[in-house]
Amino acid sequence: MTDASAAVEAGENGLPRIVLAHPSGARATAYAHGAHLTSYVPAMGEEVFFVSRRARFDAASAIRGGVPVVFPQFADQGPLPKHGFARVAEWALPEVSAADGVARVTFVLTDSPESLHLWPHTFLASMSVALDAGGIELRLDVFNRGAEAIEFTAALHSYFRVADVREAAVLGLRGISFHDKELDRDRTQDEDELTVRGPLDRVYRDAPDLLRIRDGAGGRVLVIEKEGFADAVVWNPWIEGAAKLDDMEDDEYLRMLCVEAGSVAVPVRVEAGGRWSARQRVSVESL
Repeated sequence: MTDASAAVEAGENGLPRIVLAHPSGARATAYAHGAHLTSYVPAMGEEVFFVSRRARFDAASAIRGGVPVVFPQFADQGPLPKHGFARVAEWALPEVSAADGVARVTFVLTDSPESLHLWPHTFLASMSVALDAGGIELRLDVFNRGAEAIEFTAALHSYFRVADVREAAVLGLRGISFHDKELDRDRTQDEDELTVRGPLDRVYRDAPDLLRIRDGAGGRVLVIEKEGFADAVVWNPWIEGAAKLDDMEDDEYLRMLCVEAGSVAVPVRVEAGGRWSARQRVSVESL
């Protein structure tokens, strides 16, 4: 291969899948269903994202793993279905391209009779996935096409693959306040490293734009850079939580750690005719 490439093919259960490839050997795959990134393998490296062996690839379900797009509601913080409707919607593919060493796909979602029934706003959302030699970048844009301001929460619900979550740690959160959803209380992180020893569900407010996951057993560091997203969410269901998920094997909590770029503590407000943009870039370093 002499240049980057991007191609559309039939994926799991015939769902449209886009394969991005770089001459360095890096590869990525994404589905139009949910505008969902399911894989990123850097050059001479291992898979970065976790996808459950029991993940459903169908037109009605969210894919368990990869990077679900959370919009226009995070979790159960409102009247909509959990995490909103974007992650189970069929997004259009207006652009699949490869040029100047970057393979890219852009998905587009607009309001529909179904979405307007749930969320009465006219909008256009685009999700761009760009693969280059050094990493992968996801960019979410939301355009308000209505006559009044809209408010929403959003996140890139990234499931990172680790060799053993008990030997992993999130770096860069010391001194940051967070809401502990497991204990339903607010705290400030005192530790230099966030380790996982049980169920974890935290929303870090005004989180740093650079975080790292040290995958100790995997011998690597996953680097997460964000821009435009205010917060970071860290989640692992642990033993009991994983057992309650019918699209995840009971022991798979050991192989994943969600560190999500998002704006979830305070809703984003976009005025009529306005646009909001945010991005997340992921790369890998040796330990």
